[in-house]
Amino acid sequence: MKPLIELSRVNEVKKLLRRAKLNTVCEESRCPNISECFGGGTATFMILGDRCTRGCTFCNVKRKHPLPVDPEEPYRLAEAVKALGLRYVVITSVTRDDLPDGGSSHFARCVRVIREELPGVRVEVLIPDFRGSREALERVLAEGPDVLNHNVETVRRLYPEVRIGSSYDRSLRLLKESKEIAPQIPTKSALIVGFGESMEEIFEAMEDLRGVDCDFLTVGQYYQPSLRHHPVVKFYREEEFELIRERALQLGFKFVACGPQVRSSYKAFEGWLLSQSS
Repeated sequence: MKPLIELSRVNEVKKLLRRAKLNTVCEESRCPNISECFGGGTATFMILGDRCTRGCTFCNVKRKHPLPVDPEEPYRLAEAVKALGLRYVVITSVTRDDLPDGGSSHFARCVRVIREELPGVRVEVLIPDFRGSREALERVLAEGPDVLNHNVETVRRLYPEVRIGSSYDRSLRLLKESKEIAPQIPTKSALIVGFGESMEEIFEAMEDLRGVDCDFLTVGQYYQPSLRHHPVVKFYREEEFELIRERALQLGFKFVACGPQVRSSYKAFEGWLLSQSS
């Protein structure tokens, strides 16, 4: 059962984010956990604007020509983190294929500024694939994030219809290269289920992720944002999520969050803490 949330606290966080001119993936993606996370004074910040250059058929983020990069955003981000009293920050972004470095230098600056301004805050980065650029990945990892997160989102077979412009193998390679570049930084990924995949395909995707030494995994149910988005083919039962969770733990993931309303950044701090004590 989810905790009761004080609405005034949720509105307080929203107002702070508006004043700082910051976006959150919580609102843009219509995350089902927004009230719980905002009510607890946490948020996943979405940098580099709210316009994506790709068109994943499940995603509610706008697909438009993006705006120029805002050089002041890292400082506003740090100020918001301080004002919210966060101990653990998740930074993600839209995909910016229009930028030569995919936005990796801006990611790096955001991590660097938070480290300089708030040295006690833990930082998780949830990055796009940077079109497979190892140099871009190295640039982000050089700032020493506490977790490197990149979501495969769905099974291999469904990529052409669900993740247009992306590559299953490229995402796996990014996670593999992250461990080659910075083996001390835990890696994380996520699956969304309900697009029409089989349980066998879910297990295969989890095996692929463990094959590149991915440490943390989240698995959640897909909810269709609107009629123009990919339809929900199946709603998974609680016992099916438990079966997925058990299989993931058997495969060796250090932390697994699995359930109908689980999203990639849900209880991210708790997952990181658990991994540190294991």
